Amino acid sequence: MAELTEKIAVVTGGTRGIGLSVARALVGEGAKAFICGLDSSRLEAALKELRRSSKDCADGMVADVSRYTDCHKLIHAAVERFGGLDILVNNAGIGFFKAVDLISPEEWDALIGTNLSGVFYCCREAIPWMRKRGGGYIFNVSSLAGVNAFPGGAAYNASKFGLNGFSEALMQDVRYDGIRVSYIMPGSVATDFAAAPGAKPREAWKLTGQDIAQAVIDLYKFPATALASRIEMRPSQPPRKK
Repeated sequence: MAELTEKIAVVTGGTRGIGLSVARALVGEGAKAFICGLDSSRLEAALKELRRSSKDCADGMVADVSRYTDCHKLIHAAVERFGGLDILVNNAGIGFFKAVDLISPEEWDALIGTNLSGVFYCCREAIPWMRKRGGGYIFNVSSLAGVNAFPGGAAYNASKFGLNGFSEALMQDVRYDGIRVSYIMPGSVATDFAAAPGAKPREAWKLTGQDIAQAVIDLYKFPATALASRIEMRPSQPPRKK
Protein backbone atom coordinates (compact mmCIF):
# COMPACT_ATOMS: atom_id res chain seq x y z
CA MET A 1 0.00 0.00 0.00
CA ALA A 2 1.12 3.54 -0.72
CA GLU A 3 2.34 5.55 2.23
CA LEU A 4 1.42 9.18 2.81
CA THR A 5 4.40 10.16 4.96
CA GLU A 6 6.00 13.35 3.62
CA LYS A 7 3.66 13.48 0.62
CA ILE A 8 2.62 17.01 -0.35
CA ALA A 9 -1.05 17.79 -0.85
CA VAL A 10 -3.08 20.80 -1.92
CA VAL A 11 -6.65 20.88 -0.59
CA THR A 12 -8.99 23.54 -1.97
CA GLY A 13 -11.79 24.70 0.29
CA GLY A 14 -9.65 23.34 3.09
CA THR A 15 -10.60 25.74 5.86
CA ARG A 16 -13.83 24.01 6.92
CA GLY A 17 -16.21 21.13 6.25
CA ILE A 18 -15.06 18.27 4.05
CA GLY A 19 -11.86 20.05 3.01
CA LEU A 20 -10.66 20.61 6.57
CA SER A 21 -11.52 17.00 7.44
CA VAL A 22 -9.42 15.81 4.48
CA ALA A 23 -6.51 18.06 5.49
CA ARG A 24 -6.69 16.73 9.05
CA ALA A 25 -6.62 13.15 7.80
CA LEU A 26 -3.69 13.79 5.47
CA VAL A 27 -1.65 15.47 8.20
CA GLY A 28 -2.56 12.63 10.55
CA GLU A 29 -1.03 10.21 8.03
CA GLY A 30 2.20 12.20 7.91
CA ALA A 31 1.56 14.25 4.78
CA LYS A 32 2.00 17.99 4.40
CA ALA A 33 -1.15 19.95 3.54
CA PHE A 34 -1.38 23.28 1.73
CA ILE A 35 -4.94 24.56 2.02
CA CYS A 36 -6.90 27.48 0.66
CA GLY A 37 -10.17 29.26 1.37
CA LEU A 38 -11.86 32.58 0.81
CA ASP A 39 -11.81 33.85 4.40
CA SER A 40 -8.50 34.81 6.03
CA SER A 41 -9.73 34.34 9.61
CA ARG A 42 -10.99 30.80 8.84
CA LEU A 43 -7.70 30.04 7.10
CA GLU A 44 -5.74 31.18 10.15
CA ALA A 45 -7.91 29.09 12.49
CA ALA A 46 -7.62 25.99 10.31
CA LEU A 47 -3.84 26.27 10.06
CA LYS A 48 -3.55 26.76 13.81
CA GLU A 49 -5.44 23.52 14.33
CA LEU A 50 -3.51 21.56 11.71
CA ARG A 51 -0.16 22.72 13.10
CA ARG A 52 -0.79 21.41 16.60
CA SER A 53 1.31 18.34 15.87
CA SER A 54 3.97 20.11 13.82
CA LYS A 55 4.45 23.66 12.58
CA ASP A 56 5.85 22.33 9.31
CA CYS A 57 2.91 20.04 8.44
CA ALA A 58 0.55 22.68 7.02
CA ASP A 59 0.40 26.03 5.29
CA GLY A 60 -2.03 27.85 3.05
CA MET A 61 -3.29 31.01 1.45
CA VAL A 62 -6.47 32.88 0.64
CA ALA A 63 -7.54 31.97 -2.89
CA ASP A 64 -10.66 32.05 -5.06
CA VAL A 65 -10.46 28.97 -7.28
CA SER A 66 -12.88 30.48 -9.79
CA ARG A 67 -9.97 32.71 -10.83
CA TYR A 68 -7.24 31.12 -12.89
CA THR A 69 -4.58 33.47 -11.53
CA ASP A 70 -5.42 32.44 -7.96
CA CYS A 71 -5.12 28.74 -8.88
CA HIS A 72 -1.76 29.37 -10.52
CA LYS A 73 -0.52 31.16 -7.39
CA LEU A 74 -1.95 28.44 -5.12
CA ILE A 75 -0.19 25.51 -6.79
CA HIS A 76 3.08 27.37 -7.18
CA ALA A 77 2.99 28.55 -3.55
CA ALA A 78 2.52 24.96 -2.37
CA VAL A 79 5.42 23.73 -4.49
CA GLU A 80 7.66 26.54 -3.30
CA ARG A 81 6.70 25.97 0.35
CA PHE A 82 7.07 22.19 0.48
CA GLY A 83 9.19 21.30 -2.55
CA GLY A 84 6.75 19.53 -4.85
CA LEU A 85 3.23 18.21 -5.27
CA ASP A 86 1.89 14.67 -4.94
CA ILE A 87 -1.82 15.05 -4.17
CA LEU A 88 -4.52 17.49 -5.27
CA VAL A 89 -7.92 17.45 -3.58
CA ASN A 90 -10.38 19.63 -5.50
CA ASN A 91 -13.00 20.19 -2.82
CA ALA A 92 -13.97 23.88 -3.03
CA GLY A 93 -17.60 24.29 -3.98
CA ILE A 94 -20.64 26.52 -3.66
CA GLY A 95 -24.35 26.01 -4.28
CA PHE A 96 -27.32 28.07 -5.43
CA PHE A 97 -30.59 26.17 -5.57
CA LYS A 98 -33.14 28.01 -7.67
CA ALA A 99 -35.27 27.47 -10.75
CA VAL A 100 -33.49 28.37 -13.97
CA ASP A 101 -35.42 31.59 -14.51
CA LEU A 102 -34.51 32.75 -10.99
CA ILE A 103 -30.76 32.15 -11.15
CA SER A 104 -28.86 35.32 -11.94
CA PRO A 105 -26.10 35.23 -14.55
CA GLU A 106 -23.70 36.24 -11.76
CA GLU A 107 -24.76 33.28 -9.60
CA TRP A 108 -24.42 30.90 -12.55
CA ASP A 109 -20.93 32.18 -13.37
CA ALA A 110 -19.82 31.97 -9.73
CA LEU A 111 -21.10 28.41 -9.31
CA ILE A 112 -19.70 27.03 -12.56
CA GLY A 113 -16.49 28.97 -12.00
CA THR A 114 -15.94 27.49 -8.56
CA ASN A 115 -17.29 23.96 -8.95
CA LEU A 116 -16.04 23.18 -12.45
CA SER A 117 -13.64 25.73 -13.91
CA GLY A 118 -11.69 25.86 -10.63
CA VAL A 119 -11.07 22.13 -10.84
CA PHE A 120 -9.75 22.49 -14.39
CA TYR A 121 -7.52 25.42 -13.39
CA CYS A 122 -5.98 23.56 -10.44
CA CYS A 123 -5.50 20.34 -12.40
CA ARG A 124 -3.90 22.19 -15.28
CA GLU A 125 -1.38 23.77 -12.92
CA ALA A 126 -0.77 20.66 -10.81
CA ILE A 127 -0.22 18.01 -13.51
CA PRO A 128 3.23 19.22 -14.70
CA TRP A 129 4.50 19.20 -11.10
CA MET A 130 3.14 15.71 -10.51
CA ARG A 131 4.83 14.48 -13.68
CA LYS A 132 8.12 15.79 -12.30
CA ARG A 133 7.55 13.63 -9.19
CA GLY A 134 6.86 10.56 -11.31
CA GLY A 135 3.12 10.54 -10.56
CA GLY A 136 0.48 11.67 -8.12
CA TYR A 137 -3.17 11.49 -7.20
CA ILE A 138 -6.03 13.87 -8.02
CA PHE A 139 -9.26 13.64 -6.00
CA ASN A 140 -12.30 15.56 -7.21
CA VAL A 141 -15.11 15.95 -4.70
CA SER A 142 -18.31 15.74 -6.70
CA SER A 143 -21.81 14.84 -5.48
CA LEU A 144 -24.65 12.41 -6.08
CA ALA A 145 -26.16 15.52 -7.70
CA GLY A 146 -23.76 14.71 -10.51
CA VAL A 147 -25.93 11.75 -11.51
CA ASN A 148 -29.31 12.71 -10.04
CA ALA A 149 -30.99 15.89 -11.27
CA PHE A 150 -33.58 17.62 -9.08
CA PRO A 151 -35.86 20.67 -9.28
CA GLY A 152 -34.01 23.84 -8.41
CA GLY A 153 -30.68 22.17 -9.01
CA ALA A 154 -29.98 23.16 -12.61
CA ALA A 155 -26.80 25.13 -11.94
CA TYR A 156 -25.48 22.78 -9.26
CA ASN A 157 -26.39 19.68 -11.29
CA ALA A 158 -24.67 21.14 -14.34
CA SER A 159 -21.49 21.77 -12.39
CA LYS A 160 -21.38 18.27 -10.90
CA PHE A 161 -22.45 16.40 -14.05
CA GLY A 162 -19.68 18.35 -15.79
CA LEU A 163 -17.18 17.55 -13.06
CA ASN A 164 -17.89 13.84 -13.39
CA GLY A 165 -17.31 13.93 -17.14
CA PHE A 166 -14.19 16.03 -16.71
CA SER A 167 -12.83 13.55 -14.16
CA GLU A 168 -13.44 10.56 -16.42
CA ALA A 169 -11.57 12.18 -19.32
CA LEU A 170 -8.80 13.50 -17.06
CA MET A 171 -8.22 10.01 -15.71
CA GLN A 172 -7.58 8.76 -19.24
CA ASP A 173 -5.35 11.73 -20.09
CA VAL A 174 -2.89 11.18 -17.22
CA ARG A 175 -3.04 7.49 -16.29
CA TYR A 176 0.20 6.67 -18.13
CA ASP A 177 1.98 9.49 -16.31
CA GLY A 178 1.45 7.61 -13.06
CA ILE A 179 -1.25 10.07 -12.00
CA ARG A 180 -4.39 8.49 -10.62
CA VAL A 181 -7.74 10.28 -10.65
CA SER A 182 -10.79 9.49 -8.52
CA TYR A 183 -13.98 11.40 -8.01
CA ILE A 184 -16.05 10.99 -4.89
CA MET A 185 -19.81 11.55 -4.97
CA PRO A 186 -21.21 12.02 -1.46
CA GLY A 187 -24.89 12.22 -0.64
CA SER A 188 -26.05 14.23 2.37
CA VAL A 189 -23.08 15.42 4.43
CA ALA A 190 -23.34 17.12 7.81
CA THR A 191 -21.55 20.37 7.03
CA ASP A 192 -22.68 23.99 6.81
CA PHE A 193 -22.60 23.88 2.99
CA ALA A 194 -25.43 26.01 1.61
CA ALA A 195 -26.92 26.29 5.11
CA ALA A 196 -29.47 29.04 5.58
CA PRO A 197 -29.68 31.22 8.70
CA GLY A 198 -31.76 29.51 11.34
CA ALA A 199 -31.32 26.08 9.77
CA LYS A 200 -32.09 23.02 11.86
CA PRO A 201 -29.26 21.29 13.77
CA ARG A 202 -27.21 18.81 11.79
CA GLU A 203 -28.86 15.41 11.59
CA ALA A 204 -26.85 12.53 13.01
CA TRP A 205 -27.78 10.22 10.13
CA LYS A 206 -25.82 12.19 7.56
CA LEU A 207 -22.33 11.45 6.33
CA THR A 208 -19.55 13.41 8.01
CA GLY A 209 -16.51 15.16 6.64
CA GLN A 210 -14.46 12.44 8.30
CA ASP A 211 -16.25 9.83 6.18
CA ILE A 212 -15.16 11.57 3.00
CA ALA A 213 -11.65 12.07 4.35
CA GLN A 214 -11.36 8.36 5.11
CA ALA A 215 -12.37 7.58 1.54
CA VAL A 216 -9.52 9.80 0.29
CA ILE A 217 -7.01 8.03 2.53
CA ASP A 218 -8.27 4.56 1.59
CA LEU A 219 -8.26 5.33 -2.14
CA TYR A 220 -4.71 6.63 -1.95
CA LYS A 221 -3.59 3.42 -0.28
CA PHE A 222 -5.12 1.17 -2.95
CA PRO A 223 -2.56 -1.05 -4.70
CA ALA A 224 -0.97 0.75 -7.63
CA THR A 225 -2.41 -1.80 -10.04
CA ALA A 226 -5.99 -0.86 -9.13
CA LEU A 227 -7.95 2.36 -9.54
CA ALA A 228 -11.34 3.05 -8.00
CA SER A 229 -12.08 5.93 -10.33
CA ARG A 230 -15.58 6.66 -9.04
CA ILE A 231 -17.00 6.29 -5.53
CA GLU A 232 -20.62 6.89 -4.53
CA MET A 233 -21.17 7.48 -0.81
CA ARG A 234 -24.52 7.56 0.94
CA PRO A 235 -25.66 7.67 4.54
CA SER A 236 -26.08 4.05 5.60
CA GLN A 237 -29.40 4.66 7.36
CA PRO A 238 -31.20 7.78 6.12
CA PRO A 239 -34.70 8.51 7.46
CA ARG A 240 -37.32 6.11 6.08
CA LYS A 241 -39.56 7.63 3.44
CA LYS A 242 -43.10 7.95 4.69
